[in-house]
Amino acid sequence: MGLDPAQERSAGHVVWGAMGGWRGVLESVLPSLAFVVLFTLRPDALGLALGVSVGLAAVFTVVRLVQKSPPSAALGGLIAAAAAAALALWTGRGEDNFIPGFFTNAIYGSALLVSALVGWSLIGLAAGFLMSEGTAWRADPRKRRVFFWLAIAWSALFFARLGVQLPLYFAGDVTALGTLKLVMGLPLFAPLVAVTWLAVRALYRPGDEPTDARAAR
Repeated sequence: MGLDPAQERSAGHVVWGAMGGWRGVLESVLPSLAFVVLFTLRPDALGLALGVSVGLAAVFTVVRLVQKSPPSAALGGLIAAAAAAALALWTGRGEDNFIPGFFTNAIYGSALLVSALVGWSLIGLAAGFLMSEGTAWRADPRKRRVFFWLAIAWSALFFARLGVQLPLYFAGDVTALGTLKLVMGLPLFAPLVAVTWLAVRALYRPGDEPTDARAAR
């Protein structure tokens, strides 16, 4: 998630940075919002709704390229939007625009859940990398416990999205599906980033002896 627990920053600053600031919020929200609004107003104009959605993602990517800023986030969004749009156009079903997101949530949720259950929390691995302690955190029961529950929390978020959105997909309710996708996006992502940041930072307070040093005694 790009968090460095060694840095003294407020949770709000970290959350805002993780979302990419205003640009990141707009890149994340506007393409999906445009699709939902246009499809709701004109259910018979699927091509228009998809075209505007992909067009906005393309504009964000071009702006990043012109400004020579890292285009990875916008480029990833563009590719995902284009793939989803192509699938929806092929099937002629607006709800199929959300299928790639289902796979993404399933993969992320499963990976985090499995990593927690086998004792190799992906959150712990990321924190260990950022703090230059590798996998030494596994020798500390407190860190293992915290990283276990953080991975479970993130996994629960991804599976909750599936649990809420899949019934709407099968019901063909594109408006409700798109709206809940937005509601369960950044509004749930941001608080969990804050919780993760605060928990990890508490484990690596300045002056604490590294886990590997304690284990070496």
